Amino acid sequence: MTIAAAAVVTACSRDANGSPPVGKTEGGAPSTVPSAAQDGATRSGAAGARPTPSITLASTDIATIAPTTIEDGVALTGDLRPIETIDVRARIEGDLIAVLFREGQQVSAGQVLARFEASEQESARKSAEADRTAASADLANAQWTYEQDASLYKAGAIAQRDFKNAEQAVATARARLAAAEARLRATSNQSRDTRVVAPASGVINKRMAESGEHVAKGAPLFSIVRNGTLELAAAIPARQASALRSGQIVHFSADAQRFDGTVARVSPTVDPATRSVTVYVDVPNPGGTIRGGTFATGRVISQTLTNVLAVPTAALRQAVDNGRPFVYRIDGKSVSVAPVQLGAVDERQGVAQVTDGLQAGDRVIVGNVGTLGRGMQVIIAGEERSAGSPKH
Repeated sequence: MTIAAAAVVTACSRDANGSPPVGKTEGGAPSTVPSAAQDGATRSGAAGARPTPSITLASTDIATIAPTTIEDGVALTGDLRPIETIDVRARIEGDLIAVLFREGQQVSAGQVLARFEASEQESARKSAEADRTAASADLANAQWTYEQDASLYKAGAIAQRDFKNAEQAVATARARLAAAEARLRATSNQSRDTRVVAPASGVINKRMAESGEHVAKGAPLFSIVRNGTLELAAAIPARQASALRSGQIVHFSADAQRFDGTVARVSPTVDPATRSVTVYVDVPNPGGTIRGGTFATGRVISQTLTNVLAVPTAALRQAVDNGRPFVYRIDGKSVSVAPVQLGAVDERQGVAQVTDGLQAGDRVIVGNVGTLGRGMQVIIAGEERSAGSPKH
C-alpha cells in the first residue's frame, strides 16, 4: 500500500504541469505510460499487478460546463460615507433653554432643534419696530411740509432758504427711516437666531450642547448627516481606470447585504505617489438601512458577456513549471488534465470565462478533494447507486 501511494503522489506531481507521466523500460530508455484503459488491461492480465488508483467524489465536487452570462469589472473597496455632513453652530451668544433632539433622531429642514433665552433679543426687536414707526411718521410730516413750502415758494410767499430747509428735512427723515429699518432687520435676525433650526433633512449624528449651557457665538451644537445617499471613494490602479466612466453600475456586498450603486465621477488625474485614480460611487440608501462608515467591497461592471463558457474559479489549478491554468476534467470514468485559456473573471459568481480548452457539457472537479492525478478512476457517489439499482 505504501508503494501504491508513493506512485500516486509521483504521478500527480508530474501531472501538475500538464505533461504525461513518464516511466522507464528495462533498458533504461524513457517510455510514456499507457492510457488508463490499456494500463488497466495490462494490470488485470498480470499476476500481482497494482490496482489503478481511484477516488470517490460527491456530486457537489463536480461542475458541468455550460453557456452562461457573466459580468466583467474592476474590484474596489472602501468605507461608505454620508454624502453630506452639516455642522449646526450657534449664531448668537446666550443661554440654551431647550435642546430638543438627540443622536439618531430624524429631523426635517426648518425644524426647531434648540432654543436660546430670547428676552433681550425680543426687547431689541420691539424697540427697533418703535423707532421705525417714529421715523416713518417723521418722514410723512417732512413730506407734507415740503409740499406746502413748495406751493408757497412758487407763489413767492416764502424765501428760497425756507424751501431748501423743507427739502433737506425730507431727505433727513428718509435716511432716519432707512436706519430704523436696518436696525429692525438686524434685531429681527437676532431674535430669529434664538431658534436653532435644521438647515436640511437628515439624522442627528452628534449633539454637542445641553439645556442650561451658556454657549458662545459660533459654538457647535449639532452634526447632521444626510444619509439618503452614501458615497464611496476608492483608489483604482491607473492601468484599470481607463475602463471606468460615469453611470456604470457597481455591485456591492457589505454586512451580509447586496446592493448596487452608480459611478458618479472619476478623478481626472493620477496620484503620483500611489499611481492610482480615485473613483466616486453614489449608493442610494432609502430609509437609512446602510449605516455610514460601513466597509464595503464591490465591482464596477465594465461589460456583460452573454452565452460564454465559464468554469468555477474553485476548479482552476496552476501548473508548477509555467504557471498556466488547468483543470481536472472527468473523461468517462477517469481523470484527465485540461489546460485552459481564461478571459473575464466574475468574482461575484465565482466563475471565469474559458476561451479555449473546454466544451459545453465537460465535467470538471471543483475544490480540494485530495490527491488527483491523470488516469485516476472516478466514482461519483449517487451515480454508482443509481446505475446499480434494479429497474421496476
